[in-house]
Amino acid sequence: MTGRFTILGAGVMGLAVATELASRGHAVALVDPALGPGGHGCSWWAGGMLAPFCEFESAEEPVLRHGRAVIDWWESHTGGVTRNGTLVVALGRDRAELDRFARRTEGFEVLGADRIAGLEPDLGDRFDRALFFAAEAHLDPRAAMAALQSGLMARGIAVAAELPGDAGEVIDCRGLSARDILPDLRGVRGEMLVLRCPEVKLSRPVRLLHPRVPIYLVPRGDGVFMLGATMIESDRRGVVTARSVLELLSAAYALNPAFGEAEILELGADARPAFPDNLPRIGRADGRLYANGLYRHGYLLAPSVARQLADHIETGEKPEFWHETDDQR
Repeated sequence: MTGRFTILGAGVMGLAVATELASRGHAVALVDPALGPGGHGCSWWAGGMLAPFCEFESAEEPVLRHGRAVIDWWESHTGGVTRNGTLVVALGRDRAELDRFARRTEGFEVLGADRIAGLEPDLGDRFDRALFFAAEAHLDPRAAMAALQSGLMARGIAVAAELPGDAGEVIDCRGLSARDILPDLRGVRGEMLVLRCPEVKLSRPVRLLHPRVPIYLVPRGDGVFMLGATMIESDRRGVVTARSVLELLSAAYALNPAFGEAEILELGADARPAFPDNLPRIGRADGRLYANGLYRHGYLLAPSVARQLADHIETGEKPEFWHETDDQR
């Protein structure tokens, strides 16, 4: 039996929920007065790494388990997934960080200089040891969001500014804006740079470990890279700080000095929505369903949360990420 649903929020969570419900035959409306098509929010500034094994270094087990299953979802709905794995490296002085990362993760192969050079020639003479996570992938978040929007528009679903007259059941996917009904939601600030550096060729995300400022570089094609990202306990949005720019660029320069001549195309900052345990939640609050709290795992976990929510709607069973409020217990 199908139903009618209005989803609040057109970020990656809202788009994933709308796509999942629409693909199951439900009537869907999507509302986001702040964003609209092509708008910029937290999802716009993501790295787009589908890296469950690497994220397991500091995340709970559900992130690994659910994250491994989403790559095919993104491929089927966007067709824009690159399955080249992830390379993790560290400078000689930070070799202990690479050992620590290896102890806390799985699904990798230890590479020497020759294998590194075979995968990424521009890094082969700079690192003699790396971890390669072959099963991981990445996508361009902006292209992925556009693909989901296009798929919804093909079904007659566009992002509206106001609730429709017949809203049906409301599903809240507003991210940090939902703190008006989810008081334990907090912001985790992330700052990112988009660089153009044609002198560097990378075919997969590269993570450079550092005890204080670990970074990632995600290739976007044509010599463009997303460089990120800070993790600051703050809900402050807006421009990137000078300190963060200096730290991120210094780390990129350490990875490859050619980044010293890179063009800075964009600077971006936003606050990721997170609950105290840094895991997503599905539940009811203020008379509506909600899905929120993706933390730094937006593209990695949104499809799984969307599927759990859709299953709950259709079967009534409580999903793994279900969270009951005090008055429901």
